[in-house]
Amino acid sequence: MAGPDAEDFLQRMVSNDVALAPCPALLLTPKARVIAPLTVVRRAPEDFLLLTEPGLGEPVRSTLLRARFAAKVEIEPEQHLSVVVLGEDGEIPNREFGEPGSELLDADVEPTLSDEELERMRIEAGVPVWGKELDDSILPAEAGLDETHISFTKGCYPGQEPIARLRHRGKVNRTLRVLAIEQAEPGDELLHRGKVVGRVTSAADEVALAYVRTEVPEDAELELGG
Repeated sequence: MAGPDAEDFLQRMVSNDVALAPCPALLLTPKARVIAPLTVVRRAPEDFLLLTEPGLGEPVRSTLLRARFAAKVEIEPEQHLSVVVLGEDGEIPNREFGEPGSELLDADVEPTLSDEELERMRIEAGVPVWGKELDDSILPAEAGLDETHISFTKGCYPGQEPIARLRHRGKVNRTLRVLAIEQAEPGDELLHRGKVVGRVTSAADEVALAYVRTEVPEDAELELGG
């Protein structure tokens, strides 16, 4: 996204304060449903890169183009290979795996951890990802993203009113939790005292992520449906 109005337009469209870039943010519907998680990177005063998940680039672009109107900004797709180096924060910080990391774009770096190891680290850290914990049915607060991806002091953006109303006047019915569990599969139901109270979204060896109703105590013992 580049042009003389890029910063102002982006500030009016995403959930976090782009003055903090690089920063995590969300592109939301007016009802605060997630269109896409983003990492906002400033490459120049009038040039921003919006990093998102594979397959979400076009939905992000089309959503922004529909809202552009007279703003002097160009929005074009780019494709990059992303590598996360664990152990230190760099120009693009990444904490998707529960410890400080730096995201490198198009770097000639060979991976040293398997997909299975990374998935377990992500689940243990309680970090949601698109297609598993995140889709257009999820509210940011349910996934804990209101603590990391949202500014409550910036101006308006799509979804800002329901986000603020939920923060100050309401509560969510379910939250994302890390479970200690021998074996589970995404989609498995979770029961507490015979009542279905949640579902598994991601699973690895002896650990899982699940949305569980808020009235269930944090230390409750749950039963895997079936």
